[in-house]
Amino acid sequence: MAKAKSGHKKVRQKSRQVNQYDKILRENIEAALPGLIRNLLHIHAINTEELPDDIQHTKERKPDVLKKVTDKNGEIFVLHIEFQVKDEPKMVYRMAEYHIMLLRRYELPVRQYVIYIGAGNPAMTDHIRSGSMNFKYELIALSAIDYHLLLRSDNPEEKMLAILADLGSGNPKRVIENIVSQVINTSIGNFSKLRHMQQLRILSQLRNLAPDNLEIMDSVANYMSEEKDIFYRRGELKGIEKGIEKGVEKGKTAFVKNLLLKTDFTIAKIADLSDVTEAFVKKVKKTLK
Repeated sequence: MAKAKSGHKKVRQKSRQVNQYDKILRENIEAALPGLIRNLLHIHAINTEELPDDIQHTKERKPDVLKKVTDKNGEIFVLHIEFQVKDEPKMVYRMAEYHIMLLRRYELPVRQYVIYIGAGNPAMTDHIRSGSMNFKYELIALSAIDYHLLLRSDNPEEKMLAILADLGSGNPKRVIENIVSQVINTSIGNFSKLRHMQQLRILSQLRNLAPDNLEIMDSVANYMSEEKDIFYRRGELKGIEKGIEKGVEKGKTAFVKNLLLKTDFTIAKIADLSDVTEAFVKKVKKTLK
């Protein structure tokens, strides 16, 4: 009985994690999609049109991404994308069902992609060859894509996905620092920075990164949480400006210390990330000697 309860608990926990990943993708996909379509799928779209995401026939399906696309050659087609966390052996049947329903509803060519964001290479099949039936979709494993491709984007939502890509053979810590730095620099405002850092931390769980490679994320997320909390209190309790200023300075000092100890960033880079002067960073650095 105890083993059964433990098993159910793990299943529920796994389900919650998958729901977290799905939620992050839903929140960020529209901002990240243009770059993914262009750089990952190699589709040069000049116009995209949102299509209803419920396909009703004998059963109901809700695709992750469903667009009517006109490419640079004037070809018009339905673009269907699914993001998959688990290596699903029967995914090909689901994609085939989608294909038939989309063809019936829109009477346009259908291009289908499954972008696998789990760890390792997926073993799921991407085709059906059975008698007269010949079906295939394109399977893309994000873990096999060079992370630099995603960092080329100008928006943080796409840059965040770099944590799920191939990080190469270089220093993992340096790579993580680069991704975190670029996500922060392209996020506008403290709230967005905090949100994106929390999402990045959750997405990183899909890669089982070493604890020391996650320290930079935790440092930034904790700092941003303090900033957000202080900002909130400033609006609600106007009589404690001095305490708030001390809290801000304390938070920034701790953040700068973390960056000095755990990264190879320059003084100028740390000052920029921390929103302080280089003199402030140098002052904190002296206390570490």
